Parts: sequence; C-alpha cells; structure tokens
Amino acid sequence: MSRNSDIKVLVINCGSSSVKFQLINMSNENVLAGGIVERLGLPQSIIKFKFGDKDLTRECGALDHNSAISEIIDGITHGLFGVLSHKSEISAVGHRVVHGAEQFTESVLITDDTIRQIEACIELAPLHNPHNLKGILVCKELLPGVPQVAVFDTAFHQTMEDYVYTYALAYKYYEKYRFRRYGFHGTSHFYVANKAAEIVGKDISKLKIITCHLGNGASIAAVKYGKSIDTSMGFTPLEGLIMGTRCGDVDPAMVLFVMEKEHLCPHECDTLMNKESGLIGISGISSDMRDLIKAYEDGNDRARLALQMYSYRIRKYIGMYAASMNGVDIIVFTGGVGEKAVLIRSMCCTDMEYLGIDFDEKKNKKTVGTEGELTAQGSKVRVLCIPTNEELVIARDTARIIDNKIGRRLFYCSFV
Repeated sequence: MSRNSDIKVLVINCGSSSVKFQLINMSNENVLAGGIVERLGLPQSIIKFKFGDKDLTRECGALDHNSAISEIIDGITHGLFGVLSHKSEISAVGHRVVHGAEQFTESVLITDDTIRQIEACIELAPLHNPHNLKGILVCKELLPGVPQVAVFDTAFHQTMEDYVYTYALAYKYYEKYRFRRYGFHGTSHFYVANKAAEIVGKDISKLKIITCHLGNGASIAAVKYGKSIDTSMGFTPLEGLIMGTRCGDVDPAMVLFVMEKEHLCPHECDTLMNKESGLIGISGISSDMRDLIKAYEDGNDRARLALQMYSYRIRKYIGMYAASMNGVDIIVFTGGVGEKAVLIRSMCCTDMEYLGIDFDEKKNKKTVGTEGELTAQGSKVRVLCIPTNEELVIARDTARIIDNKIGRRLFYCSFV
C-alpha cells in the first residue's frame, strides 16, 4: 500500500439477520460497492448489491454470517460486475461494534486481545456484540493477513463526565457490574455534528449542537465543542426516547408492578419493553413511522397519541440538553425518520420559539432524505437535516489506524 489511492476499506456491519457492507476508495471516499445480505438463517436469503448505478438482487439458499460475507467478497471481485480483480486489493476491514464498555474509548486495530475484550462485552450487548464479533472472526478467516479495525457505537460518548454517566443506584453496583450510561449511535452523532459545523462554516470546537438520530431505534446527543457531554440512551439502547418497539424512559417501579401482576419472568419483561412497546405498543398499528403517519392523516386517534408522545419526548430532551450546554446553536435531524418524516420534524420544532428557532415549513417540506436547512434565514438556532454516513466514519477511522500501523501520516478524522 504505497499510495493513498491503494487504500480500499471494506466496511462490515453484522446484525442478527443481516450483513450490510460498503467498499470505499479512500483516495476520494467514493463508494465502489455496497449492499446487504438479508434473511440470514431463513430458507431463502436475499443478496442486494449496488455497483455504481447497477443494482443486482438475487435469492439463494439459507446463508449464515460466514457464507454471507463470502458472497459479499465474491460479488465485489466478480469477473463481470465486480469492482476488484482480487480480494487482495482489500486494504483493510472496518467493523461496527455496538458495545465497547469502558475498555474502548476509541477505535482500535483488532488483535487477539481485542477479540477477547469484545467477547467480555457480550453480556452488555447480547443482541448485538455476538454478531459483530462473528463478522470479525469470519473476515479473519476469509481475508487472512488483512488488518481489521473495530469502531464502537459507544466510543464517542466516553467523554461524558462521571456525574452524567453514573446512575443513582447504590454505587457498589457500578463498581461490581459497571452500571452506567454508555450511549449508542456514536458514529452517527459524531458524523452529523461535524458535518453540521462544516455546513455552517464554523469550528465545531465553538459550537453547541444537539443531534437527533431518529430511526426504529432513536437517540439524542448533546455535543458541546465537539465532544459528547450527554446522550439519551443509557446502559442499554432501551433508555431515552420512544422508539419503534422500545418504551424508552419509564418509571422503573412500574416495570416491577407489571412483572408481578402479569406474572412475567425477566426475559418476558425484556421482550415487552424492547419489542412490544414504543410506537407499536401505543398505536397498536405498526412500528413503522410511515404507517403511523398515514393512519394519523386518516384520523386514527391512537396514531395521533403515538406521534404526539414521540415528538413531545424529543422536544423535552432538546430542552434538557439546551439547558445542560447553556444554549444551543444547531439542532440536527438524521436517521431514517429524522431525514424523511417531514411531519415529525414539524411536530418536534413546534412551540420552540423560546430557544430562538424560526422553523420554515416550506423548507421542511422540500427536504426529504437530503441535506438541507429547515429554519428561516436569521434564525438564532439553526435546524438542519443531514443524512448520516456511519460507514464513512468507520472507513475513515479504519484508514487512519492502518496508516499509523504502517508508519504513514494521512489526515483522516477520528473520534479522538
């Protein structure tokens, strides 16, 4: 790898039933290929590839993570439509890892010791880390000798002060189990906060930014002078905002009450809070925001209730974080809902004039899935829609770390 143009990073994001990927040329940060393998473990898995303006989709037999990643490598090196002549042209692999606990405050080169530490974090993220780790082990087997980097969702939030991340349970449980606020969606919050500073043409070290990552999972972060000082998700991704199927903040005594009255075991209660609550639990219609907005527009009262609760919780967190930072300069909406749900952005920014938000409904309606400003010219607080790009953050950190490994100096941005 003698030149910048030689660095091609394969970004892998392994979930329980899917593997997302992008291959990025770091000389110009162009995406050479991308796609997803879905329905892992089911009779018919689906592979979707995108090579430039070409989209290819095919069904195949049941795939696991190993065969899915093998299919991805075969696809990007395919003789007819692939973008590489051989897998040896892959310079490095960057992996999304959900939980890094307190061990990982930044992205790291993956070693045998790193793998052991990620394994130790599994009890903190049992639904995510095992699959993330599986992707690492598969790439180690299929791409021997290719450096791999782990980029952690929790890393960006490791700048929170102890009085912010510590829970008011008996302190002995923090010492014993490391109960604390970790926060998630760190790569997304990091990316859009820095992009917002770039858009307004100001140094991020002088800005107070609130980033709203709204998708099926949702979180808000207070980013003061470039560092995360608070975020809505906590010890797990359950805390904070109302989400597609997660309840977000609730009185913990209520959970104990329901467990007793409904005779629920801990696993059943976990399922209730993570998979049967939130928008689907309130509305009884769907966890998909598109379905709820249609029902709302058709006059469904439970859909109205769900959307008002959802947007009210977001406004409340924005107010809290503006207070915690002694003001706010920019509010960013990102994620599938934040980027595309015009109604939700409008509901979230209603009655927020006290902050100095002059929301422009015309701009809001024109900005769907694209970058744009949602406030009028001269608004004291600027509201922006910024499509997130977590894959690019992972690729940049991967390139930076392998550059350091081979002793070269390139200037890619990092969490640090």
